[in-house]
Amino acid sequence: MKVEGREYRSIWLAADGRRVEIIDQTRLPHEFRTVCLATLADGARAIRDMLVRGAPLIGATAAYGFCLGLHEGTADRDIDRIGSTLTACRPTAVNLRWAVEQMRSLLLALPAQDRLAAAYLEAARICDEDVRDNEAIGTHGLEIIRKTWEQKGKKSPVQVLTHCNAGWLATVDWGTALAPVYKAHEAGIPIHVWVDETRPRNQGAGLTAWELAAQGIDHHLIVDNAGGHLMQHGRVDLCIVGTDRTTAGGDVCNKIGTYLKALAARDNKVPFYVALPGSTIDWGIENGRLEIPIEERAPEEVLRVHGKTADGAITWVSIAPAATPAVNPAFDVTPARLVTGLITERGVCTANRAGLLTLYPERRDR
Repeated sequence: MKVEGREYRSIWLAADGRRVEIIDQTRLPHEFRTVCLATLADGARAIRDMLVRGAPLIGATAAYGFCLGLHEGTADRDIDRIGSTLTACRPTAVNLRWAVEQMRSLLLALPAQDRLAAAYLEAARICDEDVRDNEAIGTHGLEIIRKTWEQKGKKSPVQVLTHCNAGWLATVDWGTALAPVYKAHEAGIPIHVWVDETRPRNQGAGLTAWELAAQGIDHHLIVDNAGGHLMQHGRVDLCIVGTDRTTAGGDVCNKIGTYLKALAARDNKVPFYVALPGSTIDWGIENGRLEIPIEERAPEEVLRVHGKTADGAITWVSIAPAATPAVNPAFDVTPARLVTGLITERGVCTANRAGLLTLYPERRDR
């Protein structure tokens, strides 16, 4: 994607071939700033403090985090330490664990002296694969948008509602839920996006809206509770969201509030799609509500709002009484029965094990 005419990925290798650069997403939309990661601690902090976020990008950052950690040692115990450090950063997004396991299995099979170079090659491969997968998700999702447009008689824009940020900032490039939107825009299909603000961290307001504005795509920001109202009045044609973990049974774990949008969509007969790469599927879990660990983040995220003041300062502002406590579950689980379909890099399928196995037959006997 482009920022002020320059093409960017969300993570890339620095010019010295050793360090890693990222976009600091905690500063958006008010300031575009890149950060250089030089150590394992830097990589872990970027994931934990959400300088990077979104399941695919977390996985890519973990892969490069391994590279940075290996500069401190390449023995088996170092690999175990690096893996443990990264896995502990965030518990819900399965791509983090997936990337760590990918790197561990590769590196432990190699002599210690070959591990550093191999790690950089593997991290680059993971990033390139993510870009290809997400563009493929966009291509498959484009057909859903195209069909919707044709059903509307090609007379008015397709109205898409999304939640949180599942655009290129959540991946290495293209995004998951927004990839079909970008493809539709490229194809000349008129499209309008309803952008949920996505409390408490406002990733919709700060990231999704910023992305869409940069790409010249028509959109409006709405409060999280407005989606059901818009659906009731026929102003939403379909919902497309991302996911941080999808079970083998088709349950979807995504940013808190996704479940409520799925309920509203079902009540109003609005198709509800989830876009994801295969790396986000947790084949070892069937029931998301019972088996997916839900990250609880700091209550300060609920008690304060991050924004830009009239004098240009970027700061946190308290919105509740000082004595009021808060609970901050970061994700919820949408049961498969509420999901119209899963849009993957291999195609679109029903949200259940049978549907997923049509696209990933290699998982049938596992």
